[in-house]
This record gives sequence, C-alpha cells and structure tokens, in this order.
Amino acid sequence: MPIANNPVTATPDKDVLSRHSTLPRRFNLLSYNIQVGVDTCRYREYVTKGWKHVLPHRERMVNLNRMSAMLAQFDMVSLQEVDAGSLRSGFVDITEYLAQRAGFPHWYRQINRNIGVIARHSNGFLSRFRPSRITHHKLPGGPGRGAMLFEFGTHREALLLCSAHLALGRRARAKQLDFLSELLENRPHVVLMGDLNASCEAQEIRRFIQTHDMSEPACDQPTFPSWRPIKKFDHILVSRKLQIIGTKVLDYPLSDHLPVSMELELPDSARDII
Repeated sequence: MPIANNPVTATPDKDVLSRHSTLPRRFNLLSYNIQVGVDTCRYREYVTKGWKHVLPHRERMVNLNRMSAMLAQFDMVSLQEVDAGSLRSGFVDITEYLAQRAGFPHWYRQINRNIGVIARHSNGFLSRFRPSRITHHKLPGGPGRGAMLFEFGTHREALLLCSAHLALGRRARAKQLDFLSELLENRPHVVLMGDLNASCEAQEIRRFIQTHDMSEPACDQPTFPSWRPIKKFDHILVSRKLQIIGTKVLDYPLSDHLPVSMELELPDSARDII
C-alpha cells in the first residue's frame, strides 16, 4: 500500500520499519518514463495525440496492460510521468494499477504537481521487497520535480535507492543533483535511477558520478525518442562497490522513452540478514 504523500518527506511507521524485507543477493531493476501511458511513434504525434495527455481514452489502458506484462519481469521499478488518478487517466491511479496488474506487493507514489481533477503528475515506484525507510523530497530548481529515497536495511552500508525525475534545464538539474548529493553523501551502496533529462556527457551528470564514485555502463545505449533513439536521458547509476551483472535498454516502445534495465549483486555488507 502507498504511504501518505508529502512534498518534503514521508516516513513509514515503526511497525513497517520492523518488518522490512531482506534483499536477495541478486535482483533486477527497471527505470521507465511511461508518458502517462501514451504511446508515441513520431514527433508529429506530440501534436496529433496531444489531447491524450488531458483526456481519457481506451488505448491508454490497453497500453498500460502491455506495460504491466513487461514490468512483471523485474524486482524494482522506477516510473516517471505517472498520473495519480485524474480525468486524463479515467481517475485510475496508474502506479497502483500497474502494481496490481504486475503482481507487486509494495508500491509508492509521489505527487509533484496536483492540478486537481485535470491531472496529478507523479513519480511511482514498484517493489517486491518492503523498504525499511522511505522519504519523499521536493527538488529545488522549479516546481513539479521530486525524488523518493528507499532504504533496504537498518545500517549505513544498506542499499540506498533514489528514484527521481529531473528538470529539463541544465541549471535546475545541477541544483537538483547537488541536493541529492547531500542526501546520498557517505553512503557506500547507492543507486540513482530515473529520467535525468541529460546524457552521461553532461557536466552535472559527470560531476555527480565522480563525486559518488558511481558507474553507468549503459551510457552508449540511447533511450529517447523511442522510435529512433539518439539521446540517453534514462539512467541507472550505481556505486562501484555494487556488482553489475548486466544492463541494457529494452526495445519496448510503448512510450516516447525506452526503459533501461539492470541486474545487480549486493555484497553481504549491504544486506540485512534476518
């Protein structure tokens, strides 16, 4: 079930903290900007299909059902450009819907821009494992951007995973990454996943990677636009102390972004053995 949304921070109660899941040694991740379930196959469809971003339509649910079948193959999923239940989604909370269709027992959403009945712009996160602590953060550099932090363990070396959607502008992104750097400081096992709206070559991305001694092995695999990808906007950045088994961008063009996946192996020091 979701925690109550808060634009700054939200933390589960002590009962949740005492019943978090032990992560397996190996698990897989996926990051996907789903564009509110709207499929786009060419640039002109941003105009011809633009109405689908504000009004409900049957094809959206068909597309979400197709997405859920793919999401079911993963253990943790970061979702961007989700709707938390408004007119355009037929008042369906898309994060909850995908979680139930794909069989995820734990799901969380963060509403970053609430336009009431018109739209409820959100980030989403699906997990097969219960985190020990969750915090929501409003990002600086302009309205409507947020990040969720998930801790899987009760000690400093436990996995700390950040799911985020960053701004389009370089200056705003730099502020947001500096903000996240403070939250992730001195943690040895970190994952940052989401739509960062910049390539690995961007100065602010390179600085973040170097500061936290991270890697992004899929930098040479573009994710946008989905029908002819030339730009790398979607990332899974990981601490070098975490072993990457494999990573790839999936040829699954149900949005204007392609999803990026990764399989990780945790050292024993990052796992709570219960």
